[in-house]
Amino acid sequence: MTSDKPTKVLEEDHHFIQKVVGAMAVLAETLEAGKEVEKKTLHDIVEFMRIFADKCHHGKEETHLFPALEKKGVPMRGCPLGILIAEHQKGRDFVKQLAEATDSYANGNASAREALLKSLHGLTDLYPNHIWKEEYLAFPMADKILSSEEQRDLSEKFEMVEKEIGLDVHQRFEQFAKELEEKTGAS
Repeated sequence: MTSDKPTKVLEEDHHFIQKVVGAMAVLAETLEAGKEVEKKTLHDIVEFMRIFADKCHHGKEETHLFPALEKKGVPMRGCPLGILIAEHQKGRDFVKQLAEATDSYANGNASAREALLKSLHGLTDLYPNHIWKEEYLAFPMADKILSSEEQRDLSEKFEMVEKEIGLDVHQRFEQFAKELEEKTGAS
């Protein structure tokens, strides 16, 4: 991984996050049609969003990329970093709501359907715009202002984040995203 630009690594993460977000939109449509959704699928989505999207992906950004940009004079408040960090928190809040709604739904609570829909829609509304901001604002800026040495250092730090989580765990989540996309027909 260390041969890849750090922003390329983050963009690769985005591809898997987008697959899961696309599947969430399909699952929301299923619920809106009055059909049931597999509880295990919902639990797996919560786990993916907590570990892959937040701990791994957002962890790379908040712990390593954003501070590196701040050292180069990019303010942590305002656009784009402050907004991206606020959106990460908003995503965490939606995932927490999704986890609670999933548990309630799994326990047969009929009112959980509305909470599931609210959290699924919140995530499917948030992530496409968030990813756009990163890929078209923050990442090109990072590529421009970080030296080759700073980018190599970031890539090594990103690799450490993935090792801490577990490379097998990271690969399992990538596989989950692919399978969920196929299963739901999202693309």
